[in-house]
Amino acid sequence: MADIYELQLTLDLPDSLPPQDLALLRWHLGEEGSRQDDGHDGHDGYEYPLWGARGPARRIGGVLVGELCSAGGGWALTVRQEVHPDEFDDLRRVVLWLGARTTSVGAVGHLRFYESDVPDVLIAQAGEVHRAVLRTDEIAQSPTEVIPDPWA
Repeated sequence: MADIYELQLTLDLPDSLPPQDLALLRWHLGEEGSRQDDGHDGHDGYEYPLWGARGPARRIGGVLVGELCSAGGGWALTVRQEVHPDEFDDLRRVVLWLGARTTSVGAVGHLRFYESDVPDVLIAQAGEVHRAVLRTDEIAQSPTEVIPDPWA
C-alpha cells in the first residue's frame, strides 16, 4: 500500500501579487528557476518544486496538472498533484501562504487519501485556509443522477 494523497487546489489571487510571490508560485509549478541549495535563492527554503509533476497520475487516476494564468485583474491557480505525507510540512506552509493571499472564499480544493471515497475539503475564509474533515457512515448515492437537474 502506498501513502499517496490527491491534492487539488483551485483559487484566485490578486493582480497586486508581488513579483517574488509570482516567481515562487511559478517555481513550485516547475515553470522557472533551478533547484535551490541554501534557501537564499527566493524559494523560501523549499527543497524542490511541489507541483511540477505533469502527465498521467500513478495512483489517483487522471492527470497531474499545475497552471497559473492571468485572469483579467488577477491570477487563477489550478493544481492537481499526487503528494506523499513526507511533503505535508511544505504543502501546509505553501497552502497557508496562499490562503493569506487568495481572493477566493469558500471551497478551494481538497486532500484525499488515494483509497478514500471522501476527501477533506480545503476552505478559504478571512485570509486563512482550513480543512473540513468529512466523515460518513455511508455515502448516499443517486442511482440516476450524477449531476442534479436544477429544473426537475
